[in-house]
Amino acid sequence: MKKNQENNKGEDFKYQLVGWIVFIVCAIFFIAASLKNHDMLTFIGSVIFLIACIVFLIPMIIIKK
Repeated sequence: MKKNQENNKGEDFKYQLVGWIVFIVCAIFFIAASLKNHDMLTFIGSVIFLIACIVFLIPMIIIKK
């Protein structure tokens, strides 16, 4: 039973990691779109969103090691 719980935690970690990576990819596309449209407000918001995603991702990677 304990091994099953550890396996579930590993799967949860994978799903969370993939989710954060998708958020980062979205932020990059938002940045690209804002640069194309010369929209400074969207650019700033997208960069802040990208930084926030990376900040949330750092503890996940450090804890997993």
